[in-house]
Amino acid sequence: MDHTTLEIIVLTVTFIGLMLIRVPISLCIVASTISVFLMEDFGLELVSHKMIDGLNTYALLTIPFFILAGQIMGEGGLAKRLIRFALLGFGRFKGGLAMVNCLACLLFGNISGSASADMASVGTVMIPQMVKKGYSKEFATSLTISASIQGVVVPPSHNLILYALAYGAAAPSINALFLAGVFPGIVICAILMFAGRFLAIRNGYTMTEIIPQEERGKVIFDGIFSIMPCVIILGGIFTGWFTATEAGAIACLYAFIVTFFFYRDIPIAEFWPIILKTLRICSLVFFLMAASAAFSYVLTILRIPDMVTALLLGISSNPLMVLFIIACLLILLSAPMDMAPLIMIMTPILKPVILSMHIDPLHFGIIMMLSLGIGLTIPPHGAVLFIGCALTDTPIGRAVRHMTPFYAILFICLMIIIYIPQLSLYLPQFMR
Repeated sequence: MDHTTLEIIVLTVTFIGLMLIRVPISLCIVASTISVFLMEDFGLELVSHKMIDGLNTYALLTIPFFILAGQIMGEGGLAKRLIRFALLGFGRFKGGLAMVNCLACLLFGNISGSASADMASVGTVMIPQMVKKGYSKEFATSLTISASIQGVVVPPSHNLILYALAYGAAAPSINALFLAGVFPGIVICAILMFAGRFLAIRNGYTMTEIIPQEERGKVIFDGIFSIMPCVIILGGIFTGWFTATEAGAIACLYAFIVTFFFYRDIPIAEFWPIILKTLRICSLVFFLMAASAAFSYVLTILRIPDMVTALLLGISSNPLMVLFIIACLLILLSAPMDMAPLIMIMTPILKPVILSMHIDPLHFGIIMMLSLGIGLTIPPHGAVLFIGCALTDTPIGRAVRHMTPFYAILFICLMIIIYIPQLSLYLPQFMR
């Protein structure tokens, strides 16, 4: 057995072994990286240098800005206003609440940039409302879990930012990635709305909910103010007025003013707990990125990306077939692992594959987001699945059974995005 093969075995065994005993994933990455560094006799100071290099980028400022804006708007009752705004258009239809749920998740995802935040905020309001109107708790929970996945695809998805940073040299800009997620997000929402309404009517959930005439003016007014961060982010990026980082800062300022001085649903004293929560989230993300930077260096010196490239190219020379295989692989990997570390680990491994196949990194980025997003709904690690079940006190097994048709629907959405690249590439081409 040669030295490189032994190092790969040690790396794999250390990583998987620590993960199986429930060591935090960031520490699994660091420990497995150190094991190889020691075998190569590099010295531990190189690990710290590589970790620091992984955080030495201006684009990282984008992440805390968007996380903070999403936290402020989420705590300030934004989800409730977006739901009532969506009810104006679809609440009068049979199965309309299912459509409203999907649209509300899309709109809130355009602000939070997170599937978990989407599930927690929209689910807290929408699921009890659907149950009150005769929907089963399991159906409402499963639909909301599925619709929340839109948050990882549409801008300002934090995971798209991680993808751009993990891609490294010649990475697509964050602005372009945000625009690449717009049409796929709309397509996913439309398919989920249609399927949700069909399943609701088939199950006999036909009650409607109509906003009273005298309340519609206020609902429209609140809705316009609630979706304004989406307009600021996408409008500013598309017109070139500001970068993604600047858009995040402006979104934070807008969220702060609207939440604490316009609506005033929560007192200004709640701002400090929101800051602390944002700092906790950012510290976890940044440590993961630092650890992944050193891990990526190890993968490179062991030539693991080259091995994966040779393996996939040996299976098929058709780019779409390779993308299909990669998507299925990512879904399988995302069942036991969280989304962020998989992005940081798998992007450098798969980058040579997509370069060899001349696949646009923008297109691949959206495919990766949706594939790993589907994994958020799959046990044993599906974060969004567990949040939904915790909100409604639904057993995991029962939720998974009711998720079956939605798994099929999300997989269809994934196939559409794989086989119609222009959905992801149309808007970014105007930036080129």
